[in-house]
Amino acid sequence: MSDGITLEFDVHFSTGRCGQRMLNSGEEPEPLANGTGRVPRIARLMALAIRFDDLVRTGEVADFAEIAALGQVTRARVSQITNLLNLAPDIQQAILFHPLVVGDRDAVSERAVRVIAGELDWEVQRTHWNRVKQACSSQTTR
Repeated sequence: MSDGITLEFDVHFSTGRCGQRMLNSGEEPEPLANGTGRVPRIARLMALAIRFDDLVRTGEVADFAEIAALGQVTRARVSQITNLLNLAPDIQQAILFHPLVVGDRDAVSERAVRVIAGELDWEVQRTHWNRVKQACSSQTTR
């Protein structure tokens, strides 16, 4: 039974928590301008190191050995990742906000950063980091 009243308004769907589809009223927002490329591997590993440290500090896991068991990786690999936390804070920030990678190869290799993280003096780390950045910029300008 219809009384002749019609309501019209714009709706759009979005993805909510756990992939759940949600109905939203109004016009669909403009998509964010995504740069082309992918997040560098070293930036993902830096974020993972920070997350590992947070899990241990909050007591969600007992220690890094438990993280290794849960992730089905060796304790040595977890140590390699968490050693990134030994980097100077400004280097950690530079790694986390490193430009997106376009192409197959990352500009900064994990191995190069691991060598820097093995250095205790932050000033020496910064010197090595500047060399790595210069090497990366010279490779991209070729």
